Amino acid sequence: MATGRLGLGETLGALNAALGQGGPLWFKETRARHLRARDFLAPRRALQARFGDQQVPEPVVTAVAGLQGPGVAPVLRCAPTPAGLALQLRRPAVFERVLSSVAAYAAPAAYAAPGPHVVLHCAALRSAPCTLRLSQLRAVLVADHLARALRARGVTVRLVPAARDPHMRTFLQQLRVEWPAASKRAATEAMRSRALAEHTSAHDGEVLPPGILGRVCLKELVEKQGRSAGYDPNLDSCLGRTWSLAGPGRRWRPLHSPPASTSVFAVTEDLLSLLAELQEAVQNWPEDSSSGVAGTPDPGTDSCIVVHVVSCEEEFQQQKLDLLWCKLDDQAPLRQKHLVCGPVKVAGGPGTLTAPEYYELRLAQVCKASALKHGGDLAQDPAWTEIFGILSVATIKFEMLSTAPQSQLLLTLADSSVSTKGTKSGTFVMYNCARLATLFESYNHSMEQGLYPTFPPVSSLDFSLLQDEGEWLLLFNSILPFPDMLSQTAALAYTAPGLHITAHTEMVCKFLVQLSMDFSSYYNRVHILGEPRPHLFGQMFARLQLLRAVREVLHAGLAMLGLPPLNRI
Repeated sequence: MATGRLGLGETLGALNAALGQGGPLWFKETRARHLRARDFLAPRRALQARFGDQQVPEPVVTAVAGLQGPGVAPVLRCAPTPAGLALQLRRPAVFERVLSSVAAYAAPAAYAAPGPHVVLHCAALRSAPCTLRLSQLRAVLVADHLARALRARGVTVRLVPAARDPHMRTFLQQLRVEWPAASKRAATEAMRSRALAEHTSAHDGEVLPPGILGRVCLKELVEKQGRSAGYDPNLDSCLGRTWSLAGPGRRWRPLHSPPASTSVFAVTEDLLSLLAELQEAVQNWPEDSSSGVAGTPDPGTDSCIVVHVVSCEEEFQQQKLDLLWCKLDDQAPLRQKHLVCGPVKVAGGPGTLTAPEYYELRLAQVCKASALKHGGDLAQDPAWTEIFGILSVATIKFEMLSTAPQSQLLLTLADSSVSTKGTKSGTFVMYNCARLATLFESYNHSMEQGLYPTFPPVSSLDFSLLQDEGEWLLLFNSILPFPDMLSQTAALAYTAPGLHITAHTEMVCKFLVQLSMDFSSYYNRVHILGEPRPHLFGQMFARLQLLRAVREVLHAGLAMLGLPPLNRI
């Protein structure tokens, strides 16, 4: 690799190549009890399938033990064991390579080849916040997180629709969701003319309901591409009813049923505005939109993909909009994908809980827990008010994003969800973030008092002093894999056939929870800032550099969620 960064993908690729032709056999160990003896394993049964009942040829074992190459971690030994072919890395050398360039491991690898421009459309943001359902809130948070992950990899992203409702903008700011504010409305004249030209002749001369410009027949598109692309098979029959955006929250509401033999769609001014905004986002990219990735193709519909992030309740209507867009706009992108978020259920709570009510509940619980811990009414202190808001949002985002977006999500509203003692919550992650801040504040304070020397150059540190199994666990399971994990979060199967697309937006939350658990276990067991004796400083500085890397990775992961690090909690 050009950066000299070690990579798990590169290491596994080299290990599998050394075994000859065939599928991948090696896997990375993650459990502490296995890492005491090995870092990678090629299982015995898989080797028998490759080489027969005979042992792995000695030249192959020798080749594996001598592996070198860009991004490949240095190997200490490779030997047959009852479990299979076990490999252990030269751990002091890996510690030195990684901890000497911490910043390189706190960011994902950029795309090697130009990627597409991505328009992320979140239909839920056309609702008023007071009517925003929990499933729609989930879609908003998934879209925001996915946009951050894509941009971190150098992908150019545009977000649609702009948040025009001032109450929605305020609510998004509370949630620390970065979304464009109101912009001038896209021109709808071209689409209006096309819609009127496509107005089905079966209704010529009919008096249309107020607000309806005309009806467009989508039956041809349904038959041409709907079923083969993965559109709902009931879409054709349901198009026999006409729909319009109307009423509070701009929900889809049926108008009336035309003859059953027709498949038509009512076109309203609001609907044209929606499609025009998508059209404008696809066709008019900022001038610097290709600055993220070298060699990015010119923006346009051919190099653009539209991802509609929708709740499961909104997907059916979004499929109709896709077809209508294709009908009214010859330049509509050919690649439109649906990222459908599963339903959100509340255990033992009201099924009608709205997103603002959910936020206020979590905020009240955080304030209550802090009052019990610290005493007094800290909610009156502006500094603590901001901390309480961050903790509430962290709780919500970890709850909403820790489950794969396609799966059903079950929420528990109990006070225990905001406790620092629970190891699965966002509060627990923020608590350990604050513990790291306190550790380095304590070191700096002691250094100013003359108890500890200033931090030496990293090149002078002796990383062979890092021999605790918890230290290798932090580096091998958290710091080293972090760039690959971020890349997987932003990996979308753009070119896969079908309408639907999956995303791995749960990976960052799960990663940060596991990192926090490993750090907490290590920090509770190992005394980092020891007695101020010169012969202990070497190990102390090596450990502090390791925890610097943990802090950088933790902060980078939180940034992918729009969460700032906390210094106290």
